[in-house]
Amino acid sequence: MTHPTLLSPERFNDECFCLSLDEAVLRHALEEELGSPGLADLVQSRCPYLFSAQPVFLPQRQQQRMAAVITAVEQVVTLPSWQERVLHGCDEVVHHTPGRASGVFMGFDFHLRGEQLGLIEINTNAGGAMLNTVLGRAQRACCPEMANLWPMPVSAQRLEQDIIRMFRQEWALAGRDRSLSSIALVDENPEQQYLYPEFILFRRLFEKHGIQAVIADPQQLELRDGHLWCGDLMIDLVYNRLTDFTLEQPRSALIRQALLDDAALVTPHPRAYALYADKFNLTLLTDPQALQELGVPGAIQQVLLQGIPHTERVTPEQAERLWQQRKQLFFKPASGYGSKAAYRGDKLTRGVWAEILKGRYVAQTLVPPGERKCSPDNPAAPLKFDLRNYVYQGQVQWLAARLYQGQTTNFRTPGGGFAPVYAWPESC
Repeated sequence: MTHPTLLSPERFNDECFCLSLDEAVLRHALEEELGSPGLADLVQSRCPYLFSAQPVFLPQRQQQRMAAVITAVEQVVTLPSWQERVLHGCDEVVHHTPGRASGVFMGFDFHLRGEQLGLIEINTNAGGAMLNTVLGRAQRACCPEMANLWPMPVSAQRLEQDIIRMFRQEWALAGRDRSLSSIALVDENPEQQYLYPEFILFRRLFEKHGIQAVIADPQQLELRDGHLWCGDLMIDLVYNRLTDFTLEQPRSALIRQALLDDAALVTPHPRAYALYADKFNLTLLTDPQALQELGVPGAIQQVLLQGIPHTERVTPEQAERLWQQRKQLFFKPASGYGSKAAYRGDKLTRGVWAEILKGRYVAQTLVPPGERKCSPDNPAAPLKFDLRNYVYQGQVQWLAARLYQGQTTNFRTPGGGFAPVYAWPESC
C-alpha cells in the first residue's frame, strides 16, 4: 500500500485493509475492565456484528464542519421563538422542565461522501456510547503513522469519565442538593433488547463510581412516598432508554408520573425530544423563510442550510411531486427511531407509498453515506457508513462510525458495526 501520508482519507478508506481491533483486548475489556464474566459470549451470541475490525478515516475539516452544524442547531434551540414554535400544543409532560437538565446522550448522525456532508437526524437517546468505550480500549495501530492520529485507549477512558460527569451534571442541573446515589436504566423488557450488553456495561460503570444501579422494565418500578422505587432501592435518576419518547403509551405511565411529580429525574426527557429530535424540526431548520421568521442570525442560517439536507413534510398536496422526485429522497416517520419504517425513495413501491401518505412522514434530500472497502478480495462491495456524534450540552464527547450494508444501519452486516473514526490532519 502507498505510504499513508501520501493518501487522502478517502483513499485510505479504499485501500487500507489492516485490522485495528484487538479481539483479545476487546474480550478482556468486556469481561474484566468494564463488564462481567460471560459478557463477551453474550455479545458474540446476541450481536456478533456489533464491532467492526476496521476504522474509518475522515478529514479534520469535515469533523469541524459537523461540530459547526451541531453548534448552529444548539444556538437555534436556545431561542425563545424556537421553543414557542416547536412546543406549541404539546402535552404537559413535554412542557414539564426538570430544572435545567438538558438530556444525556444526544446523537447527531451525519452522512459524508466526498465533500457532501449532511445531518440526517438528531436522536435524544443515542445508543452505543458505552460500547464505543470498550471498542476504543481494544484498538491497536495497524501502522506507525496511525499511532499518532488518535490516542484511542486514553480517549476511551476520558469518555467514561465524561459519562459519569454528565449524569452528575444532569442531577445538579435538576436542582438536586445531594449527591447522585442511584440510577435505574429503564427500557421495555431490557434483557430482550439488542443492546442489552451495553446496559450491563453501564451498570458496571455506575457501580464502579459509587452509584447504585439497576436495569429495569417500567413494570418493576413503583411510586411510594413521593419517590420512585425499584424493590428496596430508591431511584434518584432514570436513564431513559424507552423509545416512547413522549411517554404517551400505557407502559410508560409510571415513568411519566414520576417525571411530573419530580419523584425522580428522567433523562433524556420528552422536552429534549420535542426541542431536538422530532423530525418535523428538520423541516424548520432547512426552511429559509422559517429561519428568518424565528430570528435566526444569517451566519447560523447559512451553516444550517449547507449542513442539513432539505427536509419537508409529506402531505397529500405534495404527494405527486414527491413521488416523481422520490429517487432523490429518503422518507422517514417523524417520530421514528432505529431506521424503522424508513425508506429510500428509489426502493419504494406504490403500496408502501400509500402507507407513507397515511402517516406522519418527512422527505429528506438524499445525501449518500460514506463507503469503506474492507476486503482486497472484494473491493467492488464496500460497506456504507454514517457518523454519530455523541453530544452533551453542545459539546461533542465522542465520534463513531457505523458500518453496514442495506438501506440503513442495522448491526447485522458481517464486517460491520461500530467503528472508530480517525480524524486526518490536513497536513497529511
